[in-house]
Amino acid sequence: MNKENVSPAVLKRLFKMLFGFFPVLMPVTVACIVFSAVCSCLPAIFNQKIFAVVEQCYLAGDWAGAKAQILPLILKLAFMYFLSLCSVAVYNQLMAYITQGFLDRIRRTMFDGMQNLPVRFFDQNKHGDIMSRYTNDTDAVRELISRAMPQLINSAVIVAVVFGIMLYYSLWMTILIVFGAAVMMLVSKKFGGGSAKYFMRQQISTGKAEGFIQEMMNGSKVIKVFCHEEQAKDGFRETNEALFRDSFKAHAYANILAPVIMNIGNLLYVLTATVGGLLLLTDIKNVSISGMAFGISILVPFMNMTKQFTGNINNVSQQINAVVMAMAGAQRIFSLMDEEPEPDEGYVTLVNAEVADDGTITESEKYTGKWAWKHPHGDGTLSYTRLMGDVTLNEVDFSYVEGKEVLHNISVYAKPGQKVAFVGATGAGKTTITNLINRFYDIADGKIRYDGININKIKKSDLRRSLGVVLQETNLFTGTVLDNIRYGNLDATDEECVKAAELAGADGFITRLPDGYKTVLTNNGSNLSQGQRQLISIARAAVANPPVMILDEATSSIDTRTEAIVQRGMDKLMEGRTVFVIAHRLSTVRNSDVIMVLDHGSIIERGDHKALIEKRGVYYDLYTGAFELE
Repeated sequence: MNKENVSPAVLKRLFKMLFGFFPVLMPVTVACIVFSAVCSCLPAIFNQKIFAVVEQCYLAGDWAGAKAQILPLILKLAFMYFLSLCSVAVYNQLMAYITQGFLDRIRRTMFDGMQNLPVRFFDQNKHGDIMSRYTNDTDAVRELISRAMPQLINSAVIVAVVFGIMLYYSLWMTILIVFGAAVMMLVSKKFGGGSAKYFMRQQISTGKAEGFIQEMMNGSKVIKVFCHEEQAKDGFRETNEALFRDSFKAHAYANILAPVIMNIGNLLYVLTATVGGLLLLTDIKNVSISGMAFGISILVPFMNMTKQFTGNINNVSQQINAVVMAMAGAQRIFSLMDEEPEPDEGYVTLVNAEVADDGTITESEKYTGKWAWKHPHGDGTLSYTRLMGDVTLNEVDFSYVEGKEVLHNISVYAKPGQKVAFVGATGAGKTTITNLINRFYDIADGKIRYDGININKIKKSDLRRSLGVVLQETNLFTGTVLDNIRYGNLDATDEECVKAAELAGADGFITRLPDGYKTVLTNNGSNLSQGQRQLISIARAAVANPPVMILDEATSSIDTRTEAIVQRGMDKLMEGRTVFVIAHRLSTVRNSDVIMVLDHGSIIERGDHKALIEKRGVYYDLYTGAFELE
């Protein structure tokens, strides 16, 4: 989101969610804030009454009766202050709970929604910028809810109540103060509008800066290897200077606003005293709701109310920045929450199956080791298809960007238990094919069928659960080695995880770790070698025990000696499974049932190793090292 103008509808949506999450606590909190604000306006009324008593006793020369009249007024005021203190204590505690509870729900909503986003979203957005929405943007919203909103409500109520009291006592003085307040609001709009624009830019610049930092941290080794430190510094300096400029301009406007408004309030205070004195000297008839004559008992409280009135207008102007930042942050949060989830129109699901001797398939509530596709029909009947691992791609076309075709007329026929290998130059489309089988992306034309079922009809979660994937880039999570292996099957026992590690050839190095399988891995397993991380990734796929395996350069980070160990485990892992292999070492695909050579998104050769060697075509040249695909 790079918009500098944020719609007020964002604020409306924010508060709608706030009251929706806390339908009881929010009204109670607002009521406490309003009550406290009203109580803070009462001294003006009590002051007027006390000064009226003093003035009356002074003129009558009867000071004895003053004490009897003033003491009850003071006690009443003290009691109101006590109630106000109680309401402040209540709403402060409630606001602390509401604020943190709201942020908790917002973060959970963002994260839950993010899990349903397509892979394309993460390809197109910097991860640091996404993270900024969980930190900086939610913090801006926190500032609005916990501090700005209560102060805005409090100040608005005080301004409204004080205005009513002033109008009750004197119309002339009220007009004067309203005129001064109008000037203050015009100044607030002028400076507040400038700061609003740059505060919005600041939020965007912060996200870009965090995205850049995150990218540089991930690539720290590459930066050092290629001595790119100075260029990285220059890039950060440019990003950081943009953040500095936006932040400086935002706070420059904001810092000017407070003293200007405060001094206008001081001038208005002096003007109130001057005009009030002239009204007393000239004996101009007072116009008011109360019908009281203008006197000292009205002028003195009026001067206090002027301070209170202008002070709260100043408070409102000071919260403009918090409101603007929260609106900018909320829009970035909502833009993430409103991202279209990955479409999934599938209705065929994967279930545990019981297979009778006559081939009849029934659904089982218990794990049986056998799986079937559960296919509901429009007439309410169900049919079951045994999960075999028969994968077919028929004349498939695909483009990441419209108009730029990546795959053209791809046809692949992988029968259950077959090993299909893809070879070709980087960018030829090998990994893209496997991404289409996973439905990380959807095809533009053609058909992909899984056990005879169009994969568009299979629920994506069930489709992916039936596929085991070992990616070229490993991702290990913070936790024990055992936890990382179990990631492939959360129901797997410790023994099954160990067996999977033995199958992948990972058991040897794992047992030599300080705590064996209970060794805690952090920072993507930075305390392991690249090959060791890949072995754990292979074990993770093994414990899932899927009927179809996708091995995307699975042994690319493993040395030749380790590869021989892994290959034996992989051969056992692949037994009875349909396997798609992408390999940079052609020696690893020799025993494949079918080898497909890709070039610029098209299959240019296909056949087993022997047939392709005899053909003496592109594969032969690749295998003998006489040629490389460009």
